[in-house]
Amino acid sequence: MTQTLLVFAHRDEASAFADVPHLVTGVGKINAAVSLAHAITAARAEGPVERVIVLGTAGVVGDGEDRLSLEDVFQVTGVVQHDFSLPSPQLTPAGEVLLPERQATIATGDVFVKDDAQRTHISSLGANLCDMEAYAYAEVCARFEVPLQLFKIPSDFADSSTTDEEWDQIVFRKSEQLRAFYEANLR
Repeated sequence: MTQTLLVFAHRDEASAFADVPHLVTGVGKINAAVSLAHAITAARAEGPVERVIVLGTAGVVGDGEDRLSLEDVFQVTGVVQHDFSLPSPQLTPAGEVLLPERQATIATGDVFVKDDAQRTHISSLGANLCDMEAYAYAEVCARFEVPLQLFKIPSDFADSSTTDEEWDQIVFRKSEQLRAFYEANLR
């Protein structure tokens, strides 16, 4: 029996999915990598893992024409690291592209981005979104040779006006939006 693993980084992002089997890895690259690697290994004991689907929130780092809407779900088709001191190779998730008109590149780092200078740096890497786990998910799936589909809904503009409290307040609405997307496109 083939399996699909549905993955979230934070439990609040998964709040609308209480009735759907899923994995919450925890925030940050280490938590994401270790939890997903363990889940893939455990799932393979029961059969092949067909794909990993990651749903979650992200900050928008692009401006002008590159500024993404806070109301649309985007499929991540390129992943880089923004907190690594050496150039980080861009990873391309190997899963099927379901949203060709809404693709994005995401930059991952172990920090909640809420600073204009960080935002400018991340944008200069060619990213239009940022998060804390996507690069780890992409690397783990590549090593395990499991197709990955990453879908993110922006929660904020990752600028100096963004606060942790703001994210805490809107994440539940974003989870509902992700659930509607899941029902319409992934179920």
